[in-house]
Amino acid sequence: MTVETKLKAAMVLGIPVEPLDMESAVARVAEQLELRRKGYVCMVCVHGIMEAQRDPGFAEVYARASLLVPDGAPTVWVGRWQGFHKMQRVAGPDLMLEIFRRKEFSHRTHFLYGGKEGVAEELRERLMRRFPWAQIIGNYTPPFRDLTIQEEESLAARIRELKPDMMWVGIGTPKQDRFMMRFLPLLDSALMFGVGAAFDFHTGRINDSPQWVKRAGLQWLHRLIQDPRRLFWRYLRDNPAFIWHIAQQLTGLRTYPQMKVDPGFSGRPQTATDR
Repeated sequence: MTVETKLKAAMVLGIPVEPLDMESAVARVAEQLELRRKGYVCMVCVHGIMEAQRDPGFAEVYARASLLVPDGAPTVWVGRWQGFHKMQRVAGPDLMLEIFRRKEFSHRTHFLYGGKEGVAEELRERLMRRFPWAQIIGNYTPPFRDLTIQEEESLAARIRELKPDMMWVGIGTPKQDRFMMRFLPLLDSALMFGVGAAFDFHTGRINDSPQWVKRAGLQWLHRLIQDPRRLFWRYLRDNPAFIWHIAQQLTGLRTYPQMKVDPGFSGRPQTATDR
């Protein structure tokens, strides 16, 4: 059962997720680049939505994003329930590959930020072998901890020198999203993308799931089997809570108004350990 809606975005517990598919997501990225708009793109999944419920500061990160993309299958299901019948899942790793694949972006430059030691370099080599037209002009492997003031200044100086059109940030939600909001005004880069485990997916450290698993909304289970120690408690905490809250929203038992931007919010990221 679906309902018609006058909403411009799928409202998922107060988070306005745009009703995109891969084609429209790529078109939005191209538009942002053509207009030379600085901003950052968040890939929205259950984990991020529940982080936003627990932490108003993280909800602020989403509120300030240029684009909220439906990364998780549950966000798509909610959107279709609200009348966005063409909405599809656009996973961060898939969007990243699609943009690298398309030659209309061949004149655009890229910077890779994330991964463990050596991963960003390997990803750069693999992408350039697969897409010889790709212009990957730099990469940086951040420490597991927050950057020091000196490291921040060094990174800002490097980005200022390179001026990449797109910066791919793969340090996991919510850390990557906080990083993008915090550093957007400091870095001379057009668009920043939080793509989570894309660095590990595209270097073969994590096996991607089959398409039927993704369509069934079971990619989380496929990931859990590969990394149970890190993901078990996250899924145990987030998934039942999301089901409970979204059931209340869809049945009208509770309303979740769209989260607003707080002009006084500093945007300084908190220390995160779930990278």
